[in-house]
Amino acid sequence: MPKLKTHRGADKRFAKTASGKFKHRRGFRNHILTKKSTKRLRHLREGGIVNASDTEAVRRMLPYS
Repeated sequence: MPKLKTHRGADKRFAKTASGKFKHRRGFRNHILTKKSTKRLRHLREGGIVNASDTEAVRRMLPYS
């Protein structure tokens, strides 16, 4: 069986937790931050867990994580 390639974009964006779920960063936090409220930016700092319906797709992109 040949080795599987890791999706490099997904590898940079998702990390596996100890329970087997995948965590991610929030978007909209890179530029044009002056017009976004402090409250909005503070909430964007928190990461999130990948939705259950998307977990299988992420797992396929990251075969060795």
